[in-house]
Amino acid sequence: MDYSFFDFLRLIGSLGLFLYGMKIMSEGLQKFAGDSLRRILTAMTTNRVTGVLTGVLITALIQSSSATTVMVVSFVNAGLLTLTQSIGVIMGANIGTTVTAWLISALGFKVDIAAFSLPLLAIGIPLLFSGKSSRKSIGEFIFGFSFLFMGLQALKSNAPDLGANPDMLAFVQSYTDLGFLSIIIFLIIGAILTMIVQASAATMAITLIMCANGWIDYHLGVALVLGENIGTTITANLAALTGNTQARRAALAHLVFNIFGVCWVLVLFYPFTNAVSWFVTHMMHITDPAVAVSFKLAAFHTAFNISNTFIMIWFINLIEKTVRALIKQKDEEEEYRLRYITGGMLSTAELSILQAHKEISLFAERTGRMLNMVKELFYEKNEDAFLKTYSRIEKYENISDRMEIEIANYLTCVAEGRLSSESKEEIRIMLRAITEIESIADSCNNLARSIKRRNEGKSVFTDEQNHNIDQMFALVSKALYRMIEILNKTEIVHDDINPSYNLENETNNYRNQLKIHNMEDVNNKVYSYQDGVYYMDIVAEAEKLGDYVLNVVQAVIEKKI
Repeated sequence: MDYSFFDFLRLIGSLGLFLYGMKIMSEGLQKFAGDSLRRILTAMTTNRVTGVLTGVLITALIQSSSATTVMVVSFVNAGLLTLTQSIGVIMGANIGTTVTAWLISALGFKVDIAAFSLPLLAIGIPLLFSGKSSRKSIGEFIFGFSFLFMGLQALKSNAPDLGANPDMLAFVQSYTDLGFLSIIIFLIIGAILTMIVQASAATMAITLIMCANGWIDYHLGVALVLGENIGTTITANLAALTGNTQARRAALAHLVFNIFGVCWVLVLFYPFTNAVSWFVTHMMHITDPAVAVSFKLAAFHTAFNISNTFIMIWFINLIEKTVRALIKQKDEEEEYRLRYITGGMLSTAELSILQAHKEISLFAERTGRMLNMVKELFYEKNEDAFLKTYSRIEKYENISDRMEIEIANYLTCVAEGRLSSESKEEIRIMLRAITEIESIADSCNNLARSIKRRNEGKSVFTDEQNHNIDQMFALVSKALYRMIEILNKTEIVHDDINPSYNLENETNNYRNQLKIHNMEDVNNKVYSYQDGVYYMDIVAEAEKLGDYVLNVVQAVIEKKI
């Protein structure tokens, strides 16, 4: 056979060009509409149906179910989506990704899009080098679109001609006449191939080419498509490896959903595939065998995912229970998500405000845990344990940023309704409170950074310095837990603010006292000037944290009285 190693490299290079085009096209669209997609994802998941539709919309736009599922997993990890919401979006992503197969079937085999690729690149060049980010993203999309179809054309032209080489065809045919076992073998091949290239669109393109060239029949092509649906879940599961328990559960839910779908289709394999074949032949009136098989595979891909979603949408709670049973919650790990206001607006504004107040109390308790982690970090000597706690504090700070936005968005929506003047004022003060609570989280993160800088500078504090910082931490901790206690109170009197004022004054006086002693100790060479800088950075940030605590208390007392 006249097919050299160089020809094989050309085939692999063609696949690389196709994958690169898909990646650039997807990334360009995500950059162009990234914030909008995230807003849609968080806003349109109030129930399972809107969650599915959101997954379809976003995946159809960015042409990558992997990108959507990875985004979903990251949102679950951050607590912006619940596990139930994420399963609906992932189901929709499976439907949205079928657009790729239709695009390739309709354009890749009927219209020579590759002939227009170079002119399209000419249009994309000025956009790609534009100073405006939105135009640059559109240019990336055009480049990706062009590369995708150039790669598809190159795949077709560089694939070996199996029809003219019976010896190679014999290798393939040895696995094609084993009855239903051939279906299972090609299903496994499709799953493995998709796991390797990590793009179901690329495997789908290869499948369409194999069927169009007559290397395998329609039923074996369907088996490859089923395998692709399992293999494509590997991307989200890889992304979830570094995530929390909820993120890993969301990724596993994607795998469970697809495996269930493949199982029931295998039971009804021939009736289901023959029904799709009949529809394409008789309803779409496509007679060209090469084109017909491509449309049959695209139609099967769509019919399979829509049918699977229609069945499984009623079993989302069962899927959730299954993945919770398979992946247990770690004792030390917390589920990072909003607890009280994820279900949308309640029947009355007053009830919605009450839910928001509960969420604010929970928000404050999380900052209390952050401060406890900072105190642990201060004395941690083991580098691995230090980095683990430090990264956990950073994660808490990122979550607090998102919590502030989510609670604020919720309160803003409540404020748009018909409210009394008292309720509007209450919302205004609650917005102020969440801003200050987020500032407490920022201060905890800044304290962790100061401790990290001290360690990187190889600075060692004296026993007196350690004792003084312990005292400062004790004061701000007492103030913070006093704040949490007030947030959880149902009946508050004006005198409740007095202990907080006393603690704030005590903290300020102690900070001033430590500043004076620090200058004396540096002058007396008790420790170096640099050690003094690290020391006072921690003291000053702790005092600032106390200020934010008092601001929250003032806001809450003002609201209640």
